[in-house]
Amino acid sequence: MATQSANLWVLLGLGLAGIVLITRKFKKSVREDFGAFLEKLQLLPPPQPAPPKAPHPLTALTFALSDLFDIEGRVSTFGHPEWARSHEPASSTSPVVSALVEGGATCVATTVVDDFALGIGGENRHYGTPTNPAAPARVPGGSSSGAAVAVAANFVDFALGIDTTGGVRVPAGFCGILGFRPSHGAVSHLGIIPVSTSLDTVGWFAKDPSILRRVGHILLQAPFVVQRSPRQIIIADDCFQHINVPLDRSSQVVVKATEKLFGRQVLKHINLGDYISSSLKGCSGQKTNGEVKASSLKLLANIMQSIQRHEFKNTHDEWMNTVKLDLSPSVSVQLHDKFEVSGLEIENSKSIRSKMRSTINFLLQDEGILVIPTVADPPPKLGGKEILSEDYQSRAFSLLSIASISGCCQVSIPLGFYDKYPISVSLIARHGGDRFLLDTLQTVYATLQELADIASKSKPSENVVSKEQSAEFAKEKGNQAYKDRQWQKAIGFYTEAIKLCSDNATYYSNRAQAYLELGSYLQAEADCTKAISLDKKSVKAYFRRGTSREMLGYYKEAIDDFKHALVLEPTNKRAAAAADRLRKLFQ
Repeated sequence: MATQSANLWVLLGLGLAGIVLITRKFKKSVREDFGAFLEKLQLLPPPQPAPPKAPHPLTALTFALSDLFDIEGRVSTFGHPEWARSHEPASSTSPVVSALVEGGATCVATTVVDDFALGIGGENRHYGTPTNPAAPARVPGGSSSGAAVAVAANFVDFALGIDTTGGVRVPAGFCGILGFRPSHGAVSHLGIIPVSTSLDTVGWFAKDPSILRRVGHILLQAPFVVQRSPRQIIIADDCFQHINVPLDRSSQVVVKATEKLFGRQVLKHINLGDYISSSLKGCSGQKTNGEVKASSLKLLANIMQSIQRHEFKNTHDEWMNTVKLDLSPSVSVQLHDKFEVSGLEIENSKSIRSKMRSTINFLLQDEGILVIPTVADPPPKLGGKEILSEDYQSRAFSLLSIASISGCCQVSIPLGFYDKYPISVSLIARHGGDRFLLDTLQTVYATLQELADIASKSKPSENVVSKEQSAEFAKEKGNQAYKDRQWQKAIGFYTEAIKLCSDNATYYSNRAQAYLELGSYLQAEADCTKAISLDKKSVKAYFRRGTSREMLGYYKEAIDDFKHALVLEPTNKRAAAAADRLRKLFQ
């Protein structure tokens, strides 16, 4: 009995010792600054102007910056100690940093980045991996990991990073904060160590959309314009189909916010992969047997990575041949295993990139917003191999390549948590639409957060969401059949969409157009009347009903419909011409 008692005390003692050791290890692993900072510093703003002049726009805000921006008298690490050892201190401070300090903000620290800002995980074996405040056992995302963590942990009001292939958007998504990638070339690259010059952008993080916007006004130096509402919010349904988050916690939150703020008529659903593949037909060096359609986003991802490696090599290869580098596995793979890219491949890649830029910017013209997931998967485990897998990288880079290749601006928006990990969506605007995108974020942010919170507390309605998504896919098939002049087939798809979701005006209006092509004017008029009852602002439904009534001989009613279309859209030339034609006919 005494022996058993002694053994019990030994076991208890070992258990307590284990708890103490684990506690000490945990405290040691999570540093006071979460491992975000490399060097504390203080770049102070100039004195405030005397009244009645307004104070500096960024007064009282603090910020940190990823360690690849020049600061006079200091050597940046670029995520690797060998870089710092073999380079001279900067002779001047980056204009981007200077602009923020002159705008009233105080720079307090430099932050950790992946080796040479090439990774998307945020892990750094040389300076330590910053701890993700939203999910401590998971990676923070990279390349601008420390900057994102500094904002997420409330150490600073905002932070600067570099986004080449996702360096701001990924950590924003993984840490549950706002992250903005501007249009390529919209913010100066001077005084920044280049990764891939034709893809690099200076991005920034914040928790507060108004701060994100104020920083943007300083960095973008865009002229003041009257704030405009989006005319189209385009949901890329195929991009949301394979993410590890239910649709009612992601795309449907945006759909409901759009309906609440702007009305259902602004919403549009597309299959982005199909849209891109149709634009790439005939591009030099690309397959034309249908394979492009199935993998168009993967193709963009491969092009993005090829261009990044090629330009990184052209810029830094001479230096890399003079030093012996200890690299993280993810960066080593990029620099060695797949480093060689032929001149022909680069030429073809740039050709496709040029085509993509015009394609996406055409889609988003006239105040359009594209909605996609920021990331496809939750943040991987620290030290795990998941992020190195081809499947993981393909899924991630397929989404990230859309803005990187098109040069468009993108903002990542947190939508709370799902299964204990942060979730987010992204809004993309055309190249040069940065101020418009920041204004739109300011308008929608509070509603998105409110609806995301409601969705997190509601019982999942996956069947309803699935039904709506199925209806959208049926509509897209109908649109394609219509483009192919297969009118009866288009009617069949639109009818399928109506059966799945009978309260959508667009489905009836589209079917009416197909009926018009077949000369079925009574059916077209009936569908348009139903569409108008569901959406009294449907310009197309009024115009199509007017056309049906004109063909049926109801001229007065047709004129009324054309006039109504013009009230809703005064610049509609077809409606104006039709109304004018009928008026002259009966004068």
